[in-house]
Amino acid sequence: MSKEKITRWNVLDGLRNDEEIAAYLEAALEDGDYAFFLSALDDAVHALGINSMAKKMGVNRQSLYKSFDKGSKPNFNTVFKAIDSLGLRLAILPKNNPGKRRDARAPHVKRTKIGVKKLAEKKQVI
Repeated sequence: MSKEKITRWNVLDGLRNDEEIAAYLEAALEDGDYAFFLSALDDAVHALGINSMAKKMGVNRQSLYKSFDKGSKPNFNTVFKAIDSLGLRLAILPKNNPGKRRDARAPHVKRTKIGVKKLAEKKQVI
């Protein structure tokens, strides 16, 4: 009887390209647990390499490590920079019908930079 060698599974081995990373982060978001999502984002950052991600984000390596330490709560700007540096973008979809995209513009706002800016100013969201 031959012995089989069992190796430890490492999540980073499964994060080899943009599609795999995007699917991994999307699945983490579905859970609704912010700490779990941050842990998954940390995995994605490590998969692409801390040094290269720190350079892309414009931060030093130690700062990036601290941002995603277990229990840390990075600000949205840091999370957004990490997602952007991974080559990904955020999309906001309605909760009640996540499979169907709808026209996100308000019915009374023309889809122009000026119209969107006016709406943002009106709602005080920039």
